[in-house]
Amino acid sequence: MTASASRPLNIVLERLRAAGLRPTRQRLALARLLFQGQDRHVSAEQLHGEALAGNARVSLATVYNTLHQFVDAGLLREIAVDGGRSYFDTNTSEHHHFFFEDTGRLEDIPGHLVAVARVPDPPEGTSVRRIDVIVRVGE
Repeated sequence: MTASASRPLNIVLERLRAAGLRPTRQRLALARLLFQGQDRHVSAEQLHGEALAGNARVSLATVYNTLHQFVDAGLLREIAVDGGRSYFDTNTSEHHHFFFEDTGRLEDIPGHLVAVARVPDPPEGTSVRRIDVIVRVGE
């Protein structure tokens, strides 16, 4: 493997280690799909299909577990658009989303373009971690 070909793998390795995650074969395979290239929104099923197409042998359960580990480590954000439908976002900066209901596509909205006028006080003993706004649109 040439130095330039190994550079993306090294970046993914460093990212996992910096997040406190051991770079297992499955984590590396999924992290390469997620983090090499532009920010994206993926479902677990979509990522599982991409992994299988790339000859990575991972189960759908492993994909779900790994995605949730990445969320817990701060590498991804989970965007719940419906009760049982979630997407995972590689862009962890403060931003919001358009959700295209007809196609299931998500599109980022820069955080500064959305203003929340009032937020109720959170229940006692808790604090607001983040506010997610999903604007549902039709095409």
